Amino acid sequence: MKTPQDSELFIAQQRENVAQNTSCANSHYNLGVQLMEQGQWDEAIDAFQEAISNSGRMFEAHVNLGYIYFKRGDLDQVIVANRNAVEIEPRYARGYANLGFAYLQLQRTEEAVAALEKAIELNPEMVQAWSNLVNAYLQKDEVDQAIETGEKLVALAPDFALGRNNLAFAYYSHGEYEKAIVHLDRAVFLGFEAHPEFLKKLEPFRKQ
Repeated sequence: MKTPQDSELFIAQQRENVAQNTSCANSHYNLGVQLMEQGQWDEAIDAFQEAISNSGRMFEAHVNLGYIYFKRGDLDQVIVANRNAVEIEPRYARGYANLGFAYLQLQRTEEAVAALEKAIELNPEMVQAWSNLVNAYLQKDEVDQAIETGEKLVALAPDFALGRNNLAFAYYSHGEYEKAIVHLDRAVFLGFEAHPEFLKKLEPFRKQ
């Protein structure tokens, strides 16, 4: 486990490397990662941008920039950063998954579905992309597709609590209340904190 002292030492080492070779993209990138982990957002952005300016292949630097912009609530910049990443590396599933999530938050649903489906095509085991895709289909009011996607998700990851919750909501939206209860109860058992309003809506359908 890395201690704060270890982190400060690593940052100092990377700063020294950068000072000795200002065109070393890897040193800028490594510095950016450590600064990001420390929550030093402005300096991390500068480091990642330096890495990008010194290498045309720094797609992970773009994704990390996207993470910082997400933490700052700037979804438009999240999209820009992750678009840049997948333009450099078109088979980078995480970039598409991040795009899908950002589009979903902005209710750009068609774009969200396309990006999430691409992420899953590239990495079929990316459970968070499956989960967000369920929500995207619900946002489109395509409930049957949401259920089908949710069932694939829980088959892939039976103990993914958020996936169970999303599938429960899909079944609820379809009027299949018993199935909704089964999946929501499983989500709660797995540690998910269910929304009180959702629990309240399902309560009349529980068998006495």
